[in-house]
Amino acid sequence: MTFLPEKDPINLFSKWYEEVLNSPCKQPTAMTLATCSKDCIPSARVVLLKEYSKEGFVFFTNINSRKGKELTENPKAALVFHWIEFARQVRIEGDVKLLNDERTDKYFSSRARDSQISAWCSKQSSILKGWQDFKQAIKLKEKEFYNTQVSRPDFWLGFCVIQKVIEFWQEGEYRRQTRLRYTLIEESNWKVEQLYP
Repeated sequence: MTFLPEKDPINLFSKWYEEVLNSPCKQPTAMTLATCSKDCIPSARVVLLKEYSKEGFVFFTNINSRKGKELTENPKAALVFHWIEFARQVRIEGDVKLLNDERTDKYFSSRARDSQISAWCSKQSSILKGWQDFKQAIKLKEKEFYNTQVSRPDFWLGFCVIQKVIEFWQEGEYRRQTRLRYTLIEESNWKVEQLYP
């Protein structure tokens, strides 16, 4: 074993995550988010982890984007963290729920003002005919919110992936990787299994 298991996988994730946050890792919060449409067509992209707990792993996005639509149609997702500097991966699978307005508003208010404006103006995943259209929309929205707080668009929401399966992967010599898979049996009760590389 190259690492010791924990009774609760979130405790092990926290240890690994803290190591990454306290290292020169370029983008420690980056995670691949895989979703699937109602027609079972998969897609994946990188998003940023904003918070996590025993409740789940949180990110924010435009509900009208491709990922937003797929999460609405088929509220299940998979996440992958790949910290190449540590030769580690964490894979997470689970159901997805929307965060309430209070939590989403709180995070939105913490974003830089320019990022808040961009959230209003980006028709995420839609075809952009010209960059000038986007820049013009930003100028108009800056005028609208001149000298006032930028409110959160109702289409900009928070999602939480509720972990049901978590796998920890540590690279080993000669491709002898260590893999531990946690599967939720019932609330706070996890089955731990070691997998072949």
